Amino acid sequence: IAEVGDWETLRAAHPDATVVGSERVAIMPGMINAHHHSNGVSSIQQGIQDRLLESWLLSLTLGRGLGPGLGTLLSAARLLRTGVTSVVDVHSDRGTTETYAANARAALEAYDAAGIRVAFAAGLMTQCFLVSGAGEDDKFLATLPDDVRRFAARLIPPAENIGEDDYFAVMDDLWRAYRAHDRIDVWFAPPGPQWVSDAFMQRIAQQAETYDVGVQTHVTESLYEMLHGPRYFGKPTLHHLHDLGVLGPRYSIAHGVWLSEPEIDLLAETGTAVSHNPSSNLRLRAGIAPLNALLASGATVALGMDGTTINDDEDYFDEMRLAMRLNRTPRFDGPVPTSEQTLHMATAGGARLLRKENTLGTIAPGFAADLVLVDLARVTWPWVAPEIDPREFLLMRAGAGDVDTVLIGGEIVLSGGRPTRFDIEEIGREAAAVLSAQAYRAEDVELLERLRTHIEAYYRTWEIPDLVPHTVYNARG
Repeated sequence: IAEVGDWETLRAAHPDATVVGSERVAIMPGMINAHHHSNGVSSIQQGIQDRLLESWLLSLTLGRGLGPGLGTLLSAARLLRTGVTSVVDVHSDRGTTETYAANARAALEAYDAAGIRVAFAAGLMTQCFLVSGAGEDDKFLATLPDDVRRFAARLIPPAENIGEDDYFAVMDDLWRAYRAHDRIDVWFAPPGPQWVSDAFMQRIAQQAETYDVGVQTHVTESLYEMLHGPRYFGKPTLHHLHDLGVLGPRYSIAHGVWLSEPEIDLLAETGTAVSHNPSSNLRLRAGIAPLNALLASGATVALGMDGTTINDDEDYFDEMRLAMRLNRTPRFDGPVPTSEQTLHMATAGGARLLRKENTLGTIAPGFAADLVLVDLARVTWPWVAPEIDPREFLLMRAGAGDVDTVLIGGEIVLSGGRPTRFDIEEIGREAAAVLSAQAYRAEDVELLERLRTHIEAYYRTWEIPDLVPHTVYNARG
């Protein structure tokens, strides 16, 4: 962005500049989706119903495969359509080293083609493939009926699955290939503290420091993930991560639904960021994250859609409204997220999580020209009070369908609500053909449902302490 000012002055100073937009649009900073999984089609479209997180993750194994290239392009189109110009995409994969590397490269090539900014955070699960707790899988398998045990064993990667050393070799290749790219960053994404060893988590943090890139992981998303900390680490999970020496400004966590007050303070003290994902938290019965306490602490808070939005439509405007309205306490003296704080999470907060607060998330000279043009025809029809705060008005009224144009780095990558760099209709037809060619695995569905009952029975044995409702903290919210 070279200059910001009123129309007449700017036009007089730059008579030859191309004009994009008109008096019928509002201009917003490009929004930042701080935690996402670019799956292309949603779990609902795959016929997978919402459940508690641990059961839902198991159900995802029945999804038909789309491939990282097509899936990423479909997801990028949805993100652009709702005004998202930067995304943290957490990419978890398995398979041989060659397969892992090929899938990651296919996703990165798709992001390059779409023109959207991405922190591509690639991860690898190294333990706890069935139930939480290092070493618990073997004990759990031994409790299962023979046919269910054989099915469950298929969910544990075979010996030829990519190992830790090969993972770091692949990540080194990816980082070297994209380190000079102006829109793509390669990050690390250990899936979660229960799914990787302490040594692997520390090794990732050390390598991220060497590359000067970010790390994102899932922390205390569900009630059972919160219980996992004291059960296996002897302390809350975030304190365990702090003891490992991995927290800091390049580190971010997703969800944090069950963070305690000391953990929230630890986020603020270390500069560790959190992506708040209210839709996903509701859909997977995780709970309502303590947003007011997070904001009051001074921690870096961003907003993410997680590929699992409340209306299954990846509408970032809906996500902002949900984040704000879920956390309005029912007392006159209680904390309430403001529209300014909500928009900050969606833009400057996300930029800070990306460690790009000096280049993204703000409309000001010197910042990247990542801009969203919102058509005002629907949102203002038939009338709107002229004195209304335009930012609050857009937050309350606009939606993905109102986004007309998106610029990233000054380039128009969405026009008339459609991507400009690829044919979304052709991509959709190709994706439908790939998915339709895969048969419904009825036998696996029956076995998975039986396995699910055993997994849920396993977690029911965990002692749940008496909890003060975690949405009630203190005067901070």
